[in-house]
Amino acid sequence: MADAKQQQQQPPQPAVAATGVWKTIKPFVNGGASGMLATCVIQPIDMVKVRIQLGEGSAAQVTKNMLANEGMRSFYKGLSAGLLRQATYTTARLGSFRVLTNKAVEKNEGKPLPLIQKAFIGLTAGAIGACVGSPADLALIRMQADSTLPAAQRRNYKNAFHALYRISADEGVLALWKGAGPTVVRAMALNMGMLASYDQSVELFRDKLGAGEISTVVGASAISGFFASACSLPFDYVKTQIQKMQPDANGKYPYTGSLDCAVKTFKSGGPFKFYTGFPVYCVRIAPHVMMTWIFLNQIQKFEKKIGI
Repeated sequence: MADAKQQQQQPPQPAVAATGVWKTIKPFVNGGASGMLATCVIQPIDMVKVRIQLGEGSAAQVTKNMLANEGMRSFYKGLSAGLLRQATYTTARLGSFRVLTNKAVEKNEGKPLPLIQKAFIGLTAGAIGACVGSPADLALIRMQADSTLPAAQRRNYKNAFHALYRISADEGVLALWKGAGPTVVRAMALNMGMLASYDQSVELFRDKLGAGEISTVVGASAISGFFASACSLPFDYVKTQIQKMQPDANGKYPYTGSLDCAVKTFKSGGPFKFYTGFPVYCVRIAPHVMMTWIFLNQIQKFEKKIGI
């Protein structure tokens, strides 16, 4: 009889364990889901941004040429890689940022963190996310730039997984992290601007200005999008040049590394060369940031509603 009673009392234990697991992975799942939803909306703008950085002209010229020569589907080329990137990069960066922030707040006795500490946590989360998402980011850049290459040099990747397979088979597994250095630095700069300024702006709108939930999320997202763009574009420009470069007839690459690329870019075009396509980049980053936070806010509200 005693054994029977013990067996009846055991079923609730897995539920408690599952709750503990969900509490641990929840920030990562929510972050990845919100990033993927935002990417589905923002992919065409991102495609135009990459083409501008590759020297195909202004936003209007690139858009017109893509519609005339490649059709509407060209704006979504690389979407699978973009989604894979969000499933890895954004899952890791937003999840780790929230986990690290929560632990820091606990140590701070529940008080808001100073901006410098938020910035440091954002740098750390960006580095973690970039290391995890670098292969998908490489696949995305190559797929978006492929149609700009001569026909003989095109890689013709079918999707993100095909790109990862081909890169591994043709260039070695470590090639998946080609350009990882500038990718990590760019991610650290972007997340320092995006994450730290968002949390700081939320406190400003909500606590000091008394703004409502929607106004707080939209306003804080717009501010964080601008700072993310301003901090990260120079590194994004270098990263794009490194990841899409092709060897010449003698097998020599145009740049030996990110530092060499930065120096040559500065010499040829000055500091403003690094901000090529800034309006489009800002338009691309800011809406993605805004939608990521808005989707994340809605996901969290839904979870509270259903009690998970």
